[in-house]
Amino acid sequence: VILERLLISRLYKLDHLYGLLLTFGLALIIQGLFRNEYGVSGLPYAIPSELSGGQRLPFMFLPNYRGWVVVASLVVCIATWLVIEKTKLGAYLRAATENPTLVQAFGVNVPLLLTLTYGFGVALAAFAGVLAAPVYSVNPNMGADIIIVVFAVVVIGGMGSILGSIVTGFTLGLIEGLTKVFYPEASSTVIFVIMVLVLLVKPAGLFGRTA
Repeated sequence: VILERLLISRLYKLDHLYGLLLTFGLALIIQGLFRNEYGVSGLPYAIPSELSGGQRLPFMFLPNYRGWVVVASLVVCIATWLVIEKTKLGAYLRAATENPTLVQAFGVNVPLLLTLTYGFGVALAAFAGVLAAPVYSVNPNMGADIIIVVFAVVVIGGMGSILGSIVTGFTLGLIEGLTKVFYPEASSTVIFVIMVLVLLVKPAGLFGRTA
């Protein structure tokens, strides 16, 4: 919230590329500070004892914790989508991104709304980091390692489509997981192959709208 108020809010009237460059640069600085202080080897983060063990499926072994992560992520994603698409607060937010001047004329505090939305988005990212910690360990690069995959998910689902990102994220996660089981050599590239194919057929993404 502090970063949004002091820095990011000053770029809202400029091209989105400036915001991307600013936040990417800040991420590099913060990552460098943590690497200098704690190193890059990472620290283990124990799985809660209640979620230890796993289930033997016909084609793979599924750890209980990973199954819980899937369920928890799905609940949070659907709840977020419902708030944005089905509530008055979500309607204000969607309108504020399209025409903030008009929304503010109706008495809505648009700057505060954007600040809270930014803070909520960062909170979701932090929640994802906590869920991922027992799987990947805690290290300064844990966000950087996945940001390219997240970008691919957003592009495939369609820029601006929350539902598209949710459906695409879980579908690609399932595809990547199955690829690791049956053809591990392609697991790191299958998402980007799908992204290229989707963009060739539908440049706006699966759920995106053509301008």
